[in-house]
Amino acid sequence: MGSTVRRVVTTRAGGVSAAPYDSFNLGDHVGDDPIAVSANRTRLAQQIGLTDEQVIWMEQIHSRTVTVVEGPSADVVPATDALVTTTPDLALAVLSADCVPVLLSDDAAGVIAGVHAGRVGARIGIIPETLKVMVELGARIERIGAFLGPAASGDNYEVPPEMQRDVETHLPGSASRTSKGTTGLDLRAGLRRQLLEAGVAAVAVDPRDTIADDSLFSHRRQAPTGRLASVIWRESGR
Repeated sequence: MGSTVRRVVTTRAGGVSAAPYDSFNLGDHVGDDPIAVSANRTRLAQQIGLTDEQVIWMEQIHSRTVTVVEGPSADVVPATDALVTTTPDLALAVLSADCVPVLLSDDAAGVIAGVHAGRVGARIGIIPETLKVMVELGARIERIGAFLGPAASGDNYEVPPEMQRDVETHLPGSASRTSKGTTGLDLRAGLRRQLLEAGVAAVAVDPRDTIADDSLFSHRRQAPTGRLASVIWRESGR
């Protein structure tokens, strides 16, 4: 198709938000000044060579709802946790501050997706639902590549034993032992296993741990706080 798939993950640096959202907060639901968030979103769009309307944002609710988007829009997509598109120059943005941002693409078919996979969404199957929609739009599972962005690691994401057991039942491979020796979750490990078992071609994992890395936002480490964005888009090859 002569187009290139691009991926970007932001950090805390480079924006205009005041503490505790300092400084490149892209979340519009965390209590930050809306003018600052809007300025940060515009800055992100400019830095990747797109307009504000070409970057599509979600109202993330920890669901397994997948929305197909077809063109630029100034409106946030309501009540969804995954975006899928075949439209070039349309960037799909996933907000996170410990949850797992998942970026998926079948480059040959020109189908891309951005997924917010927190503990709840991962547990209830947001990823299989997204893969299904991608295939309906022409993707093939064996051609899809996945990228799992910065998230809470199994070393630091402590949860009660019952919660760990419940998530492990629904997302095998996600149970972990933290560095303190307590029960934990490594959602990226569980999601990686789920993706590979589904037959995707490859899964890349960003090694960064939001809880441990001060250059990233972490709700667990410091709430209230801002949100990172993991963004995927397909250049039209203009």
